[in-house]
Amino acid sequence: MRRASVLEGRLDELERLCASTPVGPSLEAALRRPTVSLLTEVKRRSPSKGAIAAGLNAVDQALAYGQGGAAGVSILTEPAHFGGSTDDLLDVRRRVDLPALKKDFHVVPIQLVEARALGASAALLIARALSPEGLAEMMRVGADLGIELLVEVRDEAELERALAGGACMIGVNNRNLETLVIDPETSIRLIPLIPASVVAIAESGVTTRADVERYGAVGADAVLVGSSLSSAADPVAATRALAGVRKVSRAG
Repeated sequence: MRRASVLEGRLDELERLCASTPVGPSLEAALRRPTVSLLTEVKRRSPSKGAIAAGLNAVDQALAYGQGGAAGVSILTEPAHFGGSTDDLLDVRRRVDLPALKKDFHVVPIQLVEARALGASAALLIARALSPEGLAEMMRVGADLGIELLVEVRDEAELERALAGGACMIGVNNRNLETLVIDPETSIRLIPLIPASVVAIAESGVTTRADVERYGAVGADAVLVGSSLSSAADPVAATRALAGVRKVSRAG
């Protein structure tokens, strides 16, 4: 993996930055609200939709999300498929108070060191992209670095692995990453199985308030919203339209 090799060559620099960069505000705490929290995403393009908002300014968009009531912001840093950049994360961390999730294909520990050095509050781990041993190792590294981790799952076996590793936040992705097809029933099936002590997030396909209400009704603490807000003409109003949805409590 070329990007990881480049990062390995910067290990000393990244470790110095980790030591001098404050930990970002807790995303886990921010998502624990009486209503369904909004984790809003800065998203210029995607493999499923192509171009969404090619000229999007990450800071302006994140500020608009905050004005609309978002609890946190997800920053895509993967350049080839999503048009993201680590500069977006740096800029948002410097100018926006919201907790920031670094969303990328994190598969080796050095990428978590980079996330911590950039000041991210949290980093994404995709259970399907990691072996059971690899996921456990990445979760241990995250704990050692003091960065929160959002573990993304899509079935019961992946959920079990995430819980066994001590995940504090679990995202249920409605999108099949192989076919790119969205099935809302995935979150409806899995979210009630997540203990109340763990933040449960419904991901993919959230566009309307009715979508948020559907997931709130099964106990989702938060929803991840990307494409519909990134393409909105008025992101403040579009975010506000999704905020304040009631949620039911989960067992456990």
